[in-house]
Amino acid sequence: MTDASAPPMTRIQQKNRDLILQGALEAFSANGFRGATIDQIAKAAGLSKPNVLYYFGSKDEIHKALLTTLLEMWLAPMQQIDPQGDPLDQVLGYVRAKLLMSRDYPRESRLFAYEILQGAPHLTEILGGGLREIVDRTVVVLERWMDEGRLARVEPRHLIFSIWSMTQHYADFEIQVRAVLGEGRDPVAEGGAFLDDLYRKLLTP
Repeated sequence: MTDASAPPMTRIQQKNRDLILQGALEAFSANGFRGATIDQIAKAAGLSKPNVLYYFGSKDEIHKALLTTLLEMWLAPMQQIDPQGDPLDQVLGYVRAKLLMSRDYPRESRLFAYEILQGAPHLTEILGGGLREIVDRTVVVLERWMDEGRLARVEPRHLIFSIWSMTQHYADFEIQVRAVLGEGRDPVAEGGAFLDDLYRKLLTP
């Protein structure tokens, strides 16, 4: 998270920070948190090691900033669910958005999944705070739609869990998916059609 009391970054500072986070994604994805070094991150970012340490005081700080950015990106489609929209369209749109993110950001998804599997040491406060607040707000919307008879009644939090697991599977287990489907198949197109049909049948009143 950025410090609200800090002065706004210049365009160059923002560019360098983004380069560092992209370099960190490459280094952490290839070597894991323990195997990645500041030198590797700097090389991947195209910056000097002192320049990297000007923006981030440690590898741990870079890792936390990267994961926080990823979490904000993962949660953005949920925050775009329109409480005034058609319930089924909104949920299916969320499923499609999550699936496309798995296609477009597989390294980010796997890095985030790995952090969770390690017990989320860098994300404990965020997972118990901002994540839960956004999920709770979404649950209120889903429950209202169910109370109005506009969605079939299911447990809303487990519905959200299922969407996360169903869509992120295509990124986290991409090699397995492609091995099973074989060449010439489009996992995301086929998966999108399947998930659309699955959730439509599940949630249609």
